[in-house]
Amino acid sequence: MPHLTVHLPENRLSGKESELVTALTEAIIGVYGEWARDLVGIRLAGVPAGRFVQGGKSVDTGASLTMGVRASAFDRPDADEITARLGAGLTDAITDVLGEEFRAGTMVELVASPQERTFVGGARAE
Repeated sequence: MPHLTVHLPENRLSGKESELVTALTEAIIGVYGEWARDLVGIRLAGVPAGRFVQGGKSVDTGASLTMGVRASAFDRPDADEITARLGAGLTDAITDVLGEEFRAGTMVELVASPQERTFVGGARAE
């Protein structure tokens, strides 16, 4: 189950939620395929003004995306291609909705979730 948490400056996120969720979902589907659509979970977190900081300065053009992916995805022969496509696709989704000025300040982190440590609804995910 691909899950994504996105932190953005609240003033730039407000009113763009639906468009951003659609763009991020499509970016993930573009890599995983249509089968994953109903499994994609996205959480948008607006960060109040002055609390999104980069280089020691408050910014309003930064984005931090953390995506949990199965650890086995990193063991595949095409892992480099998959991770590159996720990083580029998610960054493109942010900039397509919020503006090109977000590109340089967007960080995508792919976090490995071993199957034995992944639970949905209180049960181990299969």
